[in-house]
Order: sequence, then C-alpha cells, then structure tokens
Amino acid sequence: MTIDLGSPPGLDLDRLAGFLDRECPGLINGPLQAEVFDGGKSNITYRVTDGQGQWVVRRPPLGHVLATAHDMMREHRVIAALAPTPVPVPGILALCSEPEVIGAPFYVMELMPGIPYRQREQLEPLGPLRVRGISTRMVEVLADLHTVNPGEVGLDDFGRPEGFLARQVQRWKKQLDASRSRELPGVDELFGILVSSVPPDRPPAIVHGDYRLDNLLIDEADAVTAVLDWEMATIGDALTDLALMLAYHRMARLEAGAVIASASNAEGFLTEDGILEAYARRSGNDLEHVGFYLGLAYYKLAGILEGIYFRHLGGQTVGAGFDRLGSLTEPLIQAGIASCKGSSR
Repeated sequence: MTIDLGSPPGLDLDRLAGFLDRECPGLINGPLQAEVFDGGKSNITYRVTDGQGQWVVRRPPLGHVLATAHDMMREHRVIAALAPTPVPVPGILALCSEPEVIGAPFYVMELMPGIPYRQREQLEPLGPLRVRGISTRMVEVLADLHTVNPGEVGLDDFGRPEGFLARQVQRWKKQLDASRSRELPGVDELFGILVSSVPPDRPPAIVHGDYRLDNLLIDEADAVTAVLDWEMATIGDALTDLALMLAYHRMARLEAGAVIASASNAEGFLTEDGILEAYARRSGNDLEHVGFYLGLAYYKLAGILEGIYFRHLGGQTVGAGFDRLGSLTEPLIQAGIASCKGSSR
C-alpha cells in the first residue's frame, strides 16, 4: 500500500531530476511524480515515476539527517555487494552521498515487482500449497544470504563479528533499561541466562537484521524478487537472523502481535520445526545452541516493543494499536526464558 503525497516531504523532485540527468543520462523522459511507501520503519522509501519508468528513492527520516546519513552508505554498500550473488536485491542506479540535493544522502534503485506479504488475509487466498512454497523460499533465500562469504563480496570490514552475540545481549539490555516504566516479570532472569550462556563465535556472515516475509517481494510466480530494508545489516552471527524470523513467527500467534504481522498464521506456512529443517538443509549450518539464539531474539523483540510502548505512554507515538503492544513484552520474555532452558520454542 502507498500514500499518494503528490510532492512528498523530503524529496525535491526538481533537484532529483537534475541529479538523475547528470548521473543517469537518458533515464528520465518527463516531469517526475512521487509517492511514499506506507509501512516503512525509519528510513523513507519513495516510488518515483516520469509517467513511463518507475524507480525507488530511499533517504533517512526527516529531521534526523546527521544521525542516520551513514545508513544510506551502508544500505547502498550491502545491496551493491550482493548484486552478483544468488541473493535477490534491487539494482542500484545512483548514490548521492551529499545532502545538498534533497537535504540528505540518498540512493536510487530499480523498482522490483512483487508483494510484501504481511497479513494472513493476503496470503490465504493463494491456498496452502502456494503458501508453503512461499515460506520455503523465504527460508532458502535467508540460507543463501548466509552462505555468501563477506570477504569475497568486499564486506569483510562491514561489521565486527568478534564478540557479536555478547554485544547484542548488552545492547538490548540498555534498550530495555532505557524504556522501563513498569515491572517486567522475568526480564532480569532472561538477561542473566543470556549473559551467562553466550555461545562461541561462529564464522562471520552477512546478517540482514530484520529478516521476515514482509521485507521480501514475492512475484506472481511466488519467487522472491528482492530482499528489502537493509538498514540493520552487518557482519555477525547468521543464526540471529534465523532466530528473529522464528520469534516473529511466534509473536504472530499473539493477538496484539497479529496486528503487526500475521502472514505466518496462514494455512500451509512452514511450522517452526519446518523452518529450522529447511534452513539447516539449505545452508549447511548446524543449529547448536538454537535455544540461546531464540532467547536473544525474544529479548530483542521485547526491547523494541517496550520502547514503542514507552514512547506511546509519553505521547510520542500516534496511531492505532500502540497501546496494545505493551501486552506483548511479558509473553516474549517468558518465551525467551523457555527457549533458553530448552523447554519450548
């Protein structure tokens, strides 16, 4: 879904046209129009057209250019690096690292066909066989990403894989501590389990950071045409991506979680065990310590959602459903404890 803004904030179309004429001669053949894609998290994504061709422009959020400008360089770098690999990504057309053109760094990429399935109601009309195929391909693409050697595509310095898991545990503790407005039963227990059971470092992999079905485009043949939203990408532990995907799967079963995304509840969607089996088969990665990774994924989601709930209490968020997100934090914490103890996924 998109919101038609006519002349959207943060994108000066005349300046953009001048930039594209210089960097991509012959690309555009008339006045530009634009709309902003709905559903983005932080960075802003626009669909731009001259009435014939269509492209995508991505820039940092309004009012926060200095804090997020580097994200554009990182996103551009990882997408460009993955272009020759089996991982489907949009083609990059141009990068602008200077803010003078539209007020922030940005990049332009191809508009890829496909639907980012988010809700169960979108998937179920396809039938269980197609849903199973789509969910299987989602897992296979993740496995393909994790088999790419970062050094072979020029990303060996894209992150700090040494000590990655330990830093993640501490990072999300800080997030939760900064958002504490109430008692959260089990949160200290989960942190204690995680900090005392960090597995040894695994071989470094390219980590997407927020891999789930609605960050993929699926075409009419049910193929994945592009993996989107690389703003959290880094070099780290591959199993953090897998575990976060599974945590989203569990969250979708909760009433408030289904409001965010419920596609994995569609009949035919791979079960959690099915996802693990498909991933292990495709990637060749062992799933040792998977309970820890799931516990960390639940801890991370709890931190994200508690932060949103905290801002809602302070009147800093607008929109329906924010009040309900607070009900997800404790179940996620309990699921994390159970996963670490090996009693449940």
